[in-house]
Amino acid sequence: MEEIMKEIDVGDWHSNLAHDEWSPLPVSGSRASARYKHAAVVVDEKLYIVGGSRNGRYLSDVQVFDLRSLSWSSLKLKTESSNAESIQEDDGSSLREAFPAISDHRMIKWGNKLLLIGGHSKKSSDNMSVRFIDLETHLCGVIDASGNVPVSRGGHSITLVGSRLFVFGGEDKNRRLLNDLHVLDLETMTWDVVETTQTRPVPRFDHTAATYSDHYLFIFGGCSHSIFYNDLHILDLQTMEWAQPHHVQGDVVTPRAGHAGITIDENWYIAGGGDNSTGCLETLVLNMSKLVWSTSSHVEARHPLASEGLSVCSASVFGENILVAFGGYNGKYNNDIYVMRLKTRESSHPKIFKSPAAAAAAASVTAAYAIAKSDKSDYPPPANPTLNGNGSSIPERDIRNRIDAIKEEKRTLESSVAETQVENAKLREKIDEVNSSHTELSQELQSVQGQLISERSRCFKLEAQIAELQKALESGQSIEAEVEMLRRQKSASDEGEGGTVQRQGSGGVWGLFGK
Repeated sequence: MEEIMKEIDVGDWHSNLAHDEWSPLPVSGSRASARYKHAAVVVDEKLYIVGGSRNGRYLSDVQVFDLRSLSWSSLKLKTESSNAESIQEDDGSSLREAFPAISDHRMIKWGNKLLLIGGHSKKSSDNMSVRFIDLETHLCGVIDASGNVPVSRGGHSITLVGSRLFVFGGEDKNRRLLNDLHVLDLETMTWDVVETTQTRPVPRFDHTAATYSDHYLFIFGGCSHSIFYNDLHILDLQTMEWAQPHHVQGDVVTPRAGHAGITIDENWYIAGGGDNSTGCLETLVLNMSKLVWSTSSHVEARHPLASEGLSVCSASVFGENILVAFGGYNGKYNNDIYVMRLKTRESSHPKIFKSPAAAAAAASVTAAYAIAKSDKSDYPPPANPTLNGNGSSIPERDIRNRIDAIKEEKRTLESSVAETQVENAKLREKIDEVNSSHTELSQELQSVQGQLISERSRCFKLEAQIAELQKALESGQSIEAEVEMLRRQKSASDEGEGGTVQRQGSGGVWGLFGK
C-alpha cells in the first residue's frame, strides 16, 4: 500500500481511476477499526463513520475520512453530563459515555447535524430513538419526538423525501420481523403511521430503499431469519399503493441481504450483500425510470466489496461524482476504503409504473394537449391569411375545416381517455377482488395447515401409543410362553413324583414279605 501511495498524487488521485471499477484508496497514518453494520454519510468531502459491530461488540466511536488528504481522524463528541448515557458493564460497574455503542442503525445529514435513527444497543428502549451529532459543536444527544413513535428496531431502511423521513421494516429487539411503514416529519419531529393499500412486502430486515422523483419508494432484497429475497417493491407516495413490478428487465439479480445502495439521478447503485455463505460479487445498477437491471462491475470472491453490512455513499470530489465504500464482513471484518468513478449514463424520461391502459390514457392526454395547443398557437386569426407550402394563401374555409377536424379528433381522444379511465377502474376492482380472494384463500390455507399440523400431532401420538401397546403385547406373549413352559415343567415334575411314590410303596411290601 505504501508503494501505491507513492505512485498516486494525493492532490489529484481521482484522475487515475478507471470508470465503473472499484479501486482501493491508499491511507496515510492510522486507520479506523474494521467493522460492519455501521452508518456512513459524506459531508463536505469527508466520510463520517458512526458505530457498528465487531466480534459481537457494539462500537460507539465516530471516525472521519478526508477524501482529499486520504487520512483518518477521530471525532470527539461532547455532551452535558446530565445527558450522558449510563452503560452497565459485564462486571457490574457502570460508566458514562457521550454516545452509546450502537449497530444496525441508519444515518442522514439534516441541516448541520447527523441524525441517527434506531439501531441495536445494550440499552435499547422500547421506542425508536432519534440521536443527533452536531457537526459544528460536536455536541450529541437524543431528540425527543412525539406522535405515533414506532417500536425500536435495527436493520430497517430510511428514505428522505423533502422533510419527511420514511422508515420501513427491520427487526425489533425481540428479533420480531417488521414490514410496517412510518414517517418522521423532521420539521416538527413528529412520528406517524403510514396507511397503505395493496400487498406490502413481507416482513424483512437488512434490505435497501430509495426514492425516485420524490414520487416512488423502492424496496429491494433483504431477508427473514431463513429466506433471502431479490424482489422489488414500489410504493406510490401520492396514492400510498404498493406494487410489485413483474416486467423488470435486464440482468438476473440474485437474492441478498446486508447490501448497500445509493441513488445518482435515476440510477440506483447497489453493492455488496450476500446470503450468509456467499458474498455478491457484482455491483448492480437499476435504472428506476425504465426498470432495467444492469451490472456496473464485478469483484473477486472474498473481496471486501463482496461483504455484508458495508456502507456505500456518494461524494463530489474534485468536481466529480464518485461512490465510496467502507467496511463489511465476508469472513473477516474490513476497514478498507474503495471508490468508484462513475461513467456518465444517459437519462431518460419516466415511463414506468403504468399498466397498458394507463399508458394509453397518458398517450391520449398528451396527444389531446398537443392538439389543443396547436389549435391555439399554430393557426393565426382568419383575418390574417396563412400561406401554404407553395407560398399561396390558404382559404379561410379550409382553415376552419381543419380546426373543426382537429377539434373532433380531440373530442374522440378525450372520449378514449374517459373509456380508458373506466377500464382502469374496472381493472382496479378486479384486482381488488383478486387480492381479497387471495387473502381469503391464504387465510383458509393457513387454517388448513393448522389443522394438518394438529392432525399430524395426533397421528404422532397415536403411533406412539400403538408402539407402546405392541411392546406390551409382545411382553404379554413372552410371559404366556414362560407360564406355559412352567406348567409343562410342573406337570412333568408331578408325574415324576407320582411314579416314585408308587415304586417306593411296592418295594416296601415286597420287602416286608421278603423279610
